[in-house]
Amino acid sequence: MTVKEAIRALGAMSGTSLDGVDAAVIETDGRRILGFGETGYRAYAPRERAAIRAALGPAPGEAASEAAAEVVETAHAELLSRFGEAEVVGFHGQTTWHDPARGVTVQIGNGQILAEVLDRPVVWDFRSTDVAMGGQGAPLAPFWHHACARFIEAEAPLAFLNLGGVGNLTWVDPRIEDPAAEGALLAFDTGPANAPIDDLVAARTGASHDTDGALAAQGRVADGVLEAMLARGYFAKIPPKSLDRAEFADLGEAVRGLSDADAVATLTACAAAAVAHGVEHCPSPPARVLVTGGGRRNPVLMAMLSAGLDCPVQPVEEVGLDGDMLEAQAFAYLAVRVMRGLPTSAPGTTGVAAPVGGGQISRPSGQV
Repeated sequence: MTVKEAIRALGAMSGTSLDGVDAAVIETDGRRILGFGETGYRAYAPRERAAIRAALGPAPGEAASEAAAEVVETAHAELLSRFGEAEVVGFHGQTTWHDPARGVTVQIGNGQILAEVLDRPVVWDFRSTDVAMGGQGAPLAPFWHHACARFIEAEAPLAFLNLGGVGNLTWVDPRIEDPAAEGALLAFDTGPANAPIDDLVAARTGASHDTDGALAAQGRVADGVLEAMLARGYFAKIPPKSLDRAEFADLGEAVRGLSDADAVATLTACAAAAVAHGVEHCPSPPARVLVTGGGRRNPVLMAMLSAGLDCPVQPVEEVGLDGDMLEAQAFAYLAVRVMRGLPTSAPGTTGVAAPVGGGQISRPSGQV
């Protein structure tokens, strides 16, 4: 790729909620946002979601991993092939196990296969280098959040909160130009978000999630569950820090004796309480919290967040961003940074010793 001002990049993300694949086009020079393009979504069918679930965890077995990888690769190829010209693709893959304390992070899906299908370079395996150098390997969207904060011309520190299966928070000081510079960013997983809620709703009702917070709105938060969750060791750790989706799976057991509504209300309150606890780690209070991910569509969760935080809590749409596509856009942005040899993570985002560029580049056969 020749160096020029604007690169048209296509990014894809399949997150811990296991709902499907998001894809989005941006234009960037690897530092600034120069434009936004088309977006798309491809849901996982129930059998596909089941195949991915079977591959979660530290030892799913070769057959389960291969079956899940085929689902992920097929879904991405189907969605990404619908897009027009893009000079590079950023492919996150699907995280099936994340244990940075043991130096392990697993994202299934082969970028070389996508490079052949799409006939363009694919940047993938974004996390391994960071983990190998002592970082958490997550979260990886913070450099993009920094670019977004400068794009919207924020003048004071603010926070981006992604509420997917796991919650993660990025504190940004937009006055610092370089996202890799000391003090520009602090990022970490706050704790459980939608994953325990989705898993409980699926097990009890067969639905994929608590649509519009309808169940939570009917329930009461049970005494003691939030306090027991916040007493866990994870919340005492100083960020940066990150979680596997399954880390708080046992919260379902803590609400087992409750009605559906009370159980979901309690798990929703757990997600909000984890965020409120996390904001206390920010270097300075954020002027506002901009929320992305599926959780921003849950009015009960958003109300709980507003009640627990001392600043405005807003969906990112209020500043002109797309909360459904922010992570897909992030991997388009990171792909361009990898192509240009720029860092994709730093001590403040993953705890890595020094700013590092992750990702490997796969090109179609015969392309240099």
